[in-house]
Amino acid sequence: MDLFIADCLYIDDVSEMGRGVFTTAPLEADSIIEVSPVLVMSAAERLHLDKTRLHDYIFEWGPALDQCCTAWGYISMYNHKFGSNCEYYMNFEKQIIMIRTVRNIAAGEELFINYNGDWDDQSPLWFDAK
Repeated sequence: MDLFIADCLYIDDVSEMGRGVFTTAPLEADSIIEVSPVLVMSAAERLHLDKTRLHDYIFEWGPALDQCCTAWGYISMYNHKFGSNCEYYMNFEKQIIMIRTVRNIAAGEELFINYNGDWDDQSPLWFDAK
């Protein structure tokens, strides 16, 4: 599957979060706004990645979550928020991650995903323990 990034998406600086993904146009709920191929890596490779800055930009991958991946496009640039305005879907067979809006989003808004996978999952994350 080819890379798809909606034309209205862009990356900009975010205070205290580095950078994030924003939209120049309103987005309707239930819209696929990005489809990204991924590079899948083994559990052994992840041990090395976990010692680098890339740790914060990779996703657990595979049915047993025993692998990891990095996604191309903007996927790794979406910031986390509980009750996010977008969510991501992984297709292990096609090796892609898709981003879908979960509500209407106004032009200029930052787009967030919940790093837990479910847009409304309130479970603590690895960086909450820091």
